[in-house]
Amino acid sequence: MNLALWIAAGLLAAVALTGGVTKTFVPREKLAAAHGGGWTGDASTAFVKILGVLEILAAAGLVLTAALGIAPVLVPVTAVCWILLMVGAMITHGRRGESALVAVNLVYLALAVFIAGGRFGPESFTG
Repeated sequence: MNLALWIAAGLLAAVALTGGVTKTFVPREKLAAAHGGGWTGDASTAFVKILGVLEILAAAGLVLTAALGIAPVLVPVTAVCWILLMVGAMITHGRRGESALVAVNLVYLALAVFIAGGRFGPESFTG
């Protein structure tokens, strides 16, 4: 179970890092033109950049805190925050009629639920 949680956290961290770097460093206009990025055309540049930075921090919170032994309790806390982010993403994509992206967000949400449940529960770093 511990290995599965590490793998899930690593996968989710890779997703968060990729999305975060993209939102932080790619111009909003270019994001808006990309598949799945249409929502950025309706959001402010500051909002998109802040979301990107938060996703980069989530990537660190999902893996680095435990790997370095610095506040490993942040792993499940970060997973819960990711769950909330994915709910927002699902609502946003759902309103735009992007059901395929809602399904992708649901997979990410499920990974985060698995991580939060495992790290708050039987495979806690504090136990």
